[in-house]
Amino acid sequence: MEETITRLQNLIHVGVEYITSYDASELMEKPNPDKWSKKEIIGHLIDSGLNNIQRFTEIQFEKKPYKIRSYNQEKLVKANFYQGTEIKKLLEFWIAINKQIIHLMKQQSEESLKYELVLPNESPSDLRFLMTDYVDHFEHHIIQLKRTS
Repeated sequence: MEETITRLQNLIHVGVEYITSYDASELMEKPNPDKWSKKEIIGHLIDSGLNNIQRFTEIQFEKKPYKIRSYNQEKLVKANFYQGTEIKKLLEFWIAINKQIIHLMKQQSEESLKYELVLPNESPSDLRFLMTDYVDHFEHHIIQLKRTS
C-alpha cells in the first residue's frame, strides 16, 4: 500500500502544478460540448474522492462482502456546477479529500486490505484493489489534464 500512497501523493502534487499553470479561461475551455473542462475534471475527481471515502470507510464496518454502488458521474459534475466554482476552492477541497484518503490508506492492515467486496459489475474484489483502482483512476485524469494543455 505504501507505493499506492506515494503515487497518490505525487499525483496530487503534479495535478496542482498543472492546474495552477493555466489561466481562468483555459480552465473553463471544453474540447467539445460533450467533454469536461479542466475545472470539471477536478470536480469529477472531487466526486470520485467523496464516493471512495465513503466506500473505504463503510467497508470497515459493513457486512462483507461489501457491495460497491455506482454513481452518476456526469450528473454529479453538472449538479455541483464545478464549471462556475472558483478554482482555488476546488483545489482546496480536492487536496483535503485526497489527504483524508491517504490517511485512510495508511490506517489499513494486511487483514483489512483483504476485506471482500463486490464491484458494480458483480465481480468480486477486495479493498486493496479498490484503493489501487482509485489511484489508477486519479492518474488517468491527471494525464488527461496534461494532454489537454
